Amino acid sequence: MAWTWRYLDADGADRTEEGLPSESFTSRGDAESWMGENWQELAEGGVVRVVLSEDGAEAYTMSLEPTG
Repeated sequence: MAWTWRYLDADGADRTEEGLPSESFTSRGDAESWMGENWQELAEGGVVRVVLSEDGAEAYTMSLEPTG
């Protein structure tokens, strides 16, 4: 099984292939830990939402925008 993140900008366009950090993970926990360490860099690169997928099947979408 491979867990991967896809990056979306404010318009919903896929930014995954635009020079932003990208990796594949063997577990969901590893993927989520990696995002916890790298979300600020992604947000600074124009990413506003990320999508976690397992072998191409979407698990969930998460916003990187500040709340409140």
